[in-house]
Amino acid sequence: MKDINGKIRLSAPECNSALSAVGDALYVIGGKWKLRIIIALSEGNKRFNDLQRRVEGISARVLSNELKDLEMNGFVKRMVDSKAKPVVVQYELTDYSNTLEEVLQALHNWGRQHRENIMQRSRKMKLVEA
Repeated sequence: MKDINGKIRLSAPECNSALSAVGDALYVIGGKWKLRIIIALSEGNKRFNDLQRRVEGISARVLSNELKDLEMNGFVKRMVDSKAKPVVVQYELTDYSNTLEEVLQALHNWGRQHRENIMQRSRKMKLVEA
């Protein structure tokens, strides 16, 4: 609900519900890497090493743990081709990962807007200092 000034104002039950829902979402997709992994997999299926190269800065141990979490929560599927020699393991997004499309788009838009805002402020500060 918004008040007269257009600011968001929630009742106590609405606030508790919102805190709980956001907490649940952040628990599942929060952190530095999970959404980056999902975005990298949106290009198509990837093997572990390809995924590690695509998500710059992530260690093998962290990637392994994040993939397990994403698989447990239904966003990523681990596919093993045991007929291939050597065995080929690939990761792909599930249909359920499509439920994050609006979230990812909103974060992308906000991130670009925020970066531009910071750059404008930085330019203004440099002008004032000059």
